[in-house]
Amino acid sequence: MAGSDIENLIKQIAKLPSLGTRSARRIVLQMIKKKENALVPLIECMQKVATNVTTCEICGNFDTSSPCEICKSSVRDTSVICVVQDVGDLWAMERVSLFKGKYHVLGGVLSALEGVVPEDLNIDSLINRIEPEGIKEVVLALPATVDGQITSHYISSKLKNSGVMVSTLAQGIPMGAELDYMDEGTLQLALNSRKTI
Repeated sequence: MAGSDIENLIKQIAKLPSLGTRSARRIVLQMIKKKENALVPLIECMQKVATNVTTCEICGNFDTSSPCEICKSSVRDTSVICVVQDVGDLWAMERVSLFKGKYHVLGGVLSALEGVVPEDLNIDSLINRIEPEGIKEVVLALPATVDGQITSHYISSKLKNSGVMVSTLAQGIPMGAELDYMDEGTLQLALNSRKTI
């Protein structure tokens, strides 16, 4: 059986999303077997992130500087801002490299069930960015859930008289999917978002 330090490492890794004890045990075993090439560099990277990571004062992204690299970029389209629920959503948008504007992280969505009200989210800071930054379009890339839709509606109502165009991502059936495998919510969104061809 592994020593207490190794067991503690396994327990810490098992706390990560999508990982259980069995997966964590395999990861730790591989890192120990390749200590110089896997474990030591990982420790160094984690230490640097723990020391240097900060939250961007403008958009809410995680980076090693504030403003973050995206907000500082001179090649991004400064007239368009994409509103996301979480930093993970921002990273997902960046991964596909299709959006060339700026971002704004809300830090969640409105939820009556969980008691999340507008003051708990970064909505006021979003509104305050519109005029000074010359924003012409706000893209609401929020979850296709009831809470996500309520949040989108709330933000669009706050921006109603600002002269800014508010848009949302298209929603519905993914490319290559079969109707038989779609849940009711996805089918309803697809029907409601239908367009002429």
